[in-house]
Amino acid sequence: MEILNLIGRKNYLFTEDINNCNDYLLKEIKASSFLVLGGAGSIGQAVTKEIFKRHPKKLHVVDISENNLVELVRDIRSSLGYIHGEFKTFALDIHSDEYNALIAADGSYDYILNLSALKHVRSEKDPYTLMRMIQVNILNTLHTIQQAKRNNAKKYFCVSTDKAANPVNMMGASKRIMELFLSHESKDINISTARFANVAFSDGSLLHGFNQRIQKQQPIVAPNDIKRYFVTPEESGQLCLMSTIMGENNDIFFPKLSEELHLITFAEIAEKYLHAIGFQVYECTTEEEARILMDHLPKEKKWPCLFTPSDTTGEKDFEEFFTDNEEIYLDKFINLGIVKNNLPFNTEKLSFFLDKISTLKKQGSWEKQTLVDLFHFMLPDFHHLETGKFLDSKM
Repeated sequence: MEILNLIGRKNYLFTEDINNCNDYLLKEIKASSFLVLGGAGSIGQAVTKEIFKRHPKKLHVVDISENNLVELVRDIRSSLGYIHGEFKTFALDIHSDEYNALIAADGSYDYILNLSALKHVRSEKDPYTLMRMIQVNILNTLHTIQQAKRNNAKKYFCVSTDKAANPVNMMGASKRIMELFLSHESKDINISTARFANVAFSDGSLLHGFNQRIQKQQPIVAPNDIKRYFVTPEESGQLCLMSTIMGENNDIFFPKLSEELHLITFAEIAEKYLHAIGFQVYECTTEEEARILMDHLPKEKKWPCLFTPSDTTGEKDFEEFFTDNEEIYLDKFINLGIVKNNLPFNTEKLSFFLDKISTLKKQGSWEKQTLVDLFHFMLPDFHHLETGKFLDSKM
């Protein structure tokens, strides 16, 4: 099934930019060693494959998911084969003694790419998952940056999100705070990042859920009022690679808005998806109706769907890749823009944030509102949209 057609596009975004830079990319990657953290997620796998096919000197991939790492290796061996350089995977949590031991034993890398993240807005529904989001998106980033500095890495890349620009949810705000820390750390090591759109059919995404619902013979549910930009998994890997290799210190890469990258609703994609596999959309009015109709409608080549307005916490009405206060460069690449990140970090506030999180963890208990208040302290313009409803309460 062609992903481009499903997201309403005809061409890949970054082909010209990649081709224009490919000689340099090949030369640099062949001479360099890489560590990819969170490398078995959808974006991490895409980045890993972009590096692998350019024959790096060393490529190590770390991810907490053993199963996804196995699939990554099978995918690479089946599609790209082998390289002369060293390629290894490690099923490790980057917040662990075992990971630290790996870095102590073999921590010499030119480029370190951190793709690990808690990316779901639904992760702010309770104080415990929210604290883990802070651990993964902020504290683990700082931990791995310190290791990169001690081992004299040439470059540290960390993935951000479009939701970090004027965030309205805790996930986006956590990435915005991460960007503040990146600005602070960039005094001592070259750092670049990327903000980009939703990755179509990435693990855990709503579009990936369409595949799951079809396989499990269940209704498809999607919001009909939220429009999003989408990139393919391959494009997400290319964007991260370009930022890593071509980006200057503090650069944030993002896809330029164009006729190719346009907004589309989840409901529209659901309709295209069903048509592509030979079904018509049958719109239902309730979850119960959709569940009941699953018994016979698919036999008539119709699929029960529930398309409704979104009313859950943290959903932004529109997407943006930069703010009015950021310096934007649009002339260096054809379809890639660059934010020259000059976030005005406050060292005392950054230290206070870390001390507060450390204190809460040592206490062993904390309230969600305490973390929300701390985020507001760090980001005075943070407009948190709290509706009291979360995606886990919906089909």
